[in-house]
Amino acid sequence: MVMSKKVMINSKGLRGNINVPGDKSVSHRSIMFGAIAEGLTVIHNFLRADDCLSTMACFKKMGVNIQDDGDKVVVHGKGWNGLVEPETILDVGNSGTTARLMSGILAGRPFHSVIVGDESIAKRPMKRVTAPLALFGAAIDGRNHGEYTPLSIRGRKLSSIEYKLPVASAQVKSALILAALQAEGESVITEKVPTRNHTETMIRKFGGDISSRNGEIRVAGGQRFSGKEIKIPGDISSAAFFLAAGALVPESKLVLPGIGLNPTRTGIIKVLEEMGASISVEWDDNDEFEPTGTITVESSRLKGIEISGDLIPALIDEIPVIALLASQAEGRTVIKDAEELKVKETNRIDAIVSQLRILGADIESTDDGMVINGPAALHGGTVDSLGDHRIGMTLAVAALLSKQEVLLKNAGAVNISYPSFYSDLHSLSLG
Repeated sequence: MVMSKKVMINSKGLRGNINVPGDKSVSHRSIMFGAIAEGLTVIHNFLRADDCLSTMACFKKMGVNIQDDGDKVVVHGKGWNGLVEPETILDVGNSGTTARLMSGILAGRPFHSVIVGDESIAKRPMKRVTAPLALFGAAIDGRNHGEYTPLSIRGRKLSSIEYKLPVASAQVKSALILAALQAEGESVITEKVPTRNHTETMIRKFGGDISSRNGEIRVAGGQRFSGKEIKIPGDISSAAFFLAAGALVPESKLVLPGIGLNPTRTGIIKVLEEMGASISVEWDDNDEFEPTGTITVESSRLKGIEISGDLIPALIDEIPVIALLASQAEGRTVIKDAEELKVKETNRIDAIVSQLRILGADIESTDDGMVINGPAALHGGTVDSLGDHRIGMTLAVAALLSKQEVLLKNAGAVNISYPSFYSDLHSLSLG
């Protein structure tokens, strides 16, 4: 892993096309559903980043044959009953998605397994998943009564439940849906605020059935899936960093084709539009299970806004780079209702506030978000990703706005979601 990186691109314009890698959330789920489906699943544009490779490695340990020729990934699905007890621990690395969603699958499998991860995973709350899984009848234990990894899961026959999600979390929702697919009867899972629905779209893609109306999700147990061909869209969360760069760096125009435009993920576009950015979207005319399109962004004069409420789940991963956008906008930006940022790879509220302040931003943290006053002239300095890929990429974009050198420590954290980020950034035409 690259421990530090000098980032100094005094650009007068970023121009070009960027093909961002496949969506991380969809890549995780393509492996999982390919494994529990029967027959071959062929995956195109799979994200070969650390988190998704952790998911792949875990399912290989459960007896699933997965082949990657560098062009496509082929999963030889074995069906639910084809998964076997792993001989060793299932190491999820830094991937909370792997840990939580896989817990839902393992809860109903007739064998024992143990989930571990890195130091960051060991601090992330798991009881939000293990407690409702226990209502299905799952036998899960872990540190502090299932609050933290390692998690020990002894699969059992599951019964359907009705459950209201106390937090807006697609990971928790997805874990419960995956357990419900194995339970007897129909389960009802209710969410207060819509969260990303890639698990629901994946179920339908693989031939299953799930209904969602007014926040009420109904899932019948005993469903079986058939292998499919999957084309993964470009990750809008990765695209967000180039959208910010294109809007902030003078004399810039960037075009990003093939980006996933699932409406539960497009909060960053709404925020840029509200801030006054010059941004346009051209939707692709295809029948893919996830909608896609081309996003074009140009240098813009931005204004401060308030971001809160139901919009937060649709842009939770983009808030660090939105904070950077706000630091260059005219006036005050207030971000509220974003407590979920505290339980990501880092406490992202404290992390982005502390690091942007080093570079000269006028930004303060609050209990559930932050307040940013702009525009602020950014300068050089030594900053740290703190092991968080979203923080690292935000700071790399911030360096584009500085006339002095920026040294980014723990720069290799971007490998979690975007291994080619720095080379893609440097590939743009720089003035």
